[in-house]
Amino acid sequence: MEPESLTLAGWLGVGAVFLFAGLVHGILGLGFPMLATPLLAIAFDIRIAILMTLLPTVTVNVISILRGGRWSESIGRHWPLVIMIPAGTVAGSWLLISVDPAPFRLLLAAIILSYLFKDRLTALNLDWIKSHRVMAYLIFGVAAGFTAGTVNVMVPLLIIVALQVGMTPLVMVQVFNLCFLAGKTVQMGVFGYSGIMTSSLLLFTLPFAALSAVALFGGMRMRERVDAETYRKYLHRVLVVMVFVLTGQYLLELVS
Repeated sequence: MEPESLTLAGWLGVGAVFLFAGLVHGILGLGFPMLATPLLAIAFDIRIAILMTLLPTVTVNVISILRGGRWSESIGRHWPLVIMIPAGTVAGSWLLISVDPAPFRLLLAAIILSYLFKDRLTALNLDWIKSHRVMAYLIFGVAAGFTAGTVNVMVPLLIIVALQVGMTPLVMVQVFNLCFLAGKTVQMGVFGYSGIMTSSLLLFTLPFAALSAVALFGGMRMRERVDAETYRKYLHRVLVVMVFVLTGQYLLELVS
């Protein structure tokens, strides 16, 4: 399906995706591209799904960053992680442009699984991250940028390194959103240079960016009053369903 051929029902469905992703991001402080991308990839090519989320993701990231405080504690200490993101994003974005994007559905499913089982992953012996923080930021930053470039998701890798270095929830939100912003800005440049990101597509996603911002503010207002753990449980259930859907779609493409 092409975005320009959306029916009214299609517009409403896509709008619902961005509303849901923006609301969850507002409540939890992260998760917008990780939710929006696989949901859109159910109906669209994953490359198109990523293109559709670029402007809304940048909008959500900018608002999330501006709402934070105590920058010296977050960016002042963890800026090396942020500056590593663009290199991986450039590599991942060019790969997405150059090859058949269908297999990336499986990669996206694998990354979502790594997020769902992040507690077990962090139980591995990763103590070297604390003693070699700069090296860890280099490795995880480039890797997170690469996954952001190919499947629009970097949260699982960022969470692993953040937990190991002891980031507080506030610092996590600020650093993660700045990483997202750095990656998406670079990716927009790569896509624009290659010609697949057009002004008409940006205009097409503009209403969805506004819708995402409205949902984000709603989620932020709910953050202090809603049990975030309950939302995390529902989010995990949705992600499990997405893993099965994305894997099933890829297998159907193989046999068709």
